[in-house]
Parts: sequence; C-alpha cells; structure tokens
Amino acid sequence: MADAPPQQQLEDPVTDVCLSCICEASSGCDASLRCSGDVCGMFAITWAYWADAGKPVQQGDSPDSQNAYANCANEPYCAARTVQGYMRKFGQDCNGDGRIDCFDHAIVHKLGGYNCKNTVPIVYQSKIDECIQRKANEYSAARQ
Repeated sequence: MADAPPQQQLEDPVTDVCLSCICEASSGCDASLRCSGDVCGMFAITWAYWADAGKPVQQGDSPDSQNAYANCANEPYCAARTVQGYMRKFGQDCNGDGRIDCFDHAIVHKLGGYNCKNTVPIVYQSKIDECIQRKANEYSAARQ
C-alpha cells in the first residue's frame, strides 16, 4: 500500500491538540453552549465562518436547511470539521515565523482569514499560549 498522498495533511491542517486549544480559548470548551448573538457553539463560529468553511453539515442535514449552520456549529465534531475547512481555505503564516502552525491557526480562527496580521486580543492569545505550553509539557511527561 502506498503512503498517504501529500494533500492528506491539507485535508486536516489543524491538529487535535490545536483544535482543543482553540476550543479552550474560544469558550472554555463548553459543549453546552448554543448560539448567542452572532456566534454558535464552543468554537464561537459565525455564519460567515461556517459558509467560508464550505458549509459542513451533520449527517442527514442539507447546507441549505435553515438550521444547518446552528446544528453544525453547536455539535462538537461538525464544529471541528468547520474549523478544518476554514483553515484549508485561510490557513497562513500570520506571525511571520516561516511556518503555519497552531499559533497561526488560532489567530486566523479569532481574527478571520483576511485580518490575521492584526493585533490578537491579549486574553485570547494568552489562553492559546498557555494551552499549547501545557499540552507540550503533558506530551513531554508522557514520553518519559
């Protein structure tokens, strides 16, 4: 069997660890969150973000259904697929370090695909930094 095609990484550009940190920074990863104002779910997804991500839906739902956006954004796995779809479209090196990594995905998630060079709210950035550091420490401890 051949190795996975090179675009496999593009299919899911955001690691599970990074998704969990984006979730933590967005809402504390509160799975009970529904729609509030113009955002829905634990990733705080807007309708425009969902649409830009390709309008992913839960099984049996249609992207044109009136509730498709809320149904997806409020369901953790569909919401995570939304983040992946958005990053496939808008993932980029926001902080100029020559890599596209979790820090960049987190910035794109918060500021949008066209604004990622702007200033990131300090509370959000601190939550991302702390989460990534904590996950790295947990990983290191697990390998010892």
